[in-house]
Amino acid sequence: MTQKTPAELRADAEAALRGPGQRRIELLAQLEAVDAELRPLVREARRMEVPIRRVTELTAVAPNTVRAWSRD
Repeated sequence: MTQKTPAELRADAEAALRGPGQRRIELLAQLEAVDAELRPLVREARRMEVPIRRVTELTAVAPNTVRAWSRD
């Protein structure tokens, strides 16, 4: 039985990261697109006096983010 070298162990660790890392990158890009779509809708909902709590329930957007988007 041969032991792996440190370089081989590092290569294995990097290989293990590739799949999940790529999926995360893709999901973050999708999230940015959804946020861009939601931002004006959140702003309008707040303008129509939809409570922040209700906006957060419907969107899973954090209350501080709702406030910030409402000011933009």
